[in-house]
Amino acid sequence: MKPKIIAIDLDGTTLNTESLISAKTRDVLGRAVRAGHYVTIATGRPFRMSDQFYRELALNTPMINFNGGLVHKPRQIWAAETEHALSREIAFELMAQREQLGLSFVAAENRETFFIDRLDHFDQHFFSYETVSEKNLLANLKTDPTSLLVKTQNELAESVSLRIKDQFDDAVDVRTWGGPQAILEIVPKGVHKALGLSVIAKSMSLGPEDIIAFGDEHNDLEMLEYAGWGVAMANGTQQLKSIANDVTDKTNGEDGMADYLEKYLAL
Repeated sequence: MKPKIIAIDLDGTTLNTESLISAKTRDVLGRAVRAGHYVTIATGRPFRMSDQFYRELALNTPMINFNGGLVHKPRQIWAAETEHALSREIAFELMAQREQLGLSFVAAENRETFFIDRLDHFDQHFFSYETVSEKNLLANLKTDPTSLLVKTQNELAESVSLRIKDQFDDAVDVRTWGGPQAILEIVPKGVHKALGLSVIAKSMSLGPEDIIAFGDEHNDLEMLEYAGWGVAMANGTQQLKSIANDVTDKTNGEDGMADYLEKYLAL
């Protein structure tokens, strides 16, 4: 079989219900690499919240963070690296409208930096960030961020998303962040995982037909449409399943991606 790019989302796809990579998933992805395929992580997470999985899988391929906002080879110089940014004024506007929009917090992120509107909203476990101080207050944001995160209530998520898109329509897209919490990620308009994946494919002189992609959420939609073979997880959204080429038999908690990939690639 011709080498494939295997694009894998993390939350709800590669990671199990405990947000870990199972032994089987690690084994199957390792066998895929040894068979000549390329495994690339495509996640909405910032790099600091996904590097542990990149290391665990012993990858040296490009990876996608911030839903396509950053495409890079960790700890390497890579000519094809791309990074997109939002105007920091959008962060300040959202902070000013926090109560009106029903937001619990507003956070801004770059590759290595993190800011939040109020320190009492900081959750070390959720943000995978050890400590914050006055320097991490959103008011101190001096550069344009790669992405913004806002938290609201589950029942308000759709309406808040629409209101933000209406207000900043020419500049942003709003995507859900995997998991039970109502986290919305705001990225530059037109930035998505498929854009990042196209950069990676071009750098390898491969095309969409050489890509198999796995995902479970709305933010995987463009990636599955772009890939020659897009696979939705059994635990994925109905919208994603409706456009996918196939759906796994098992969920992320049952090694659904690994089980499917093992059979698809005849590993």
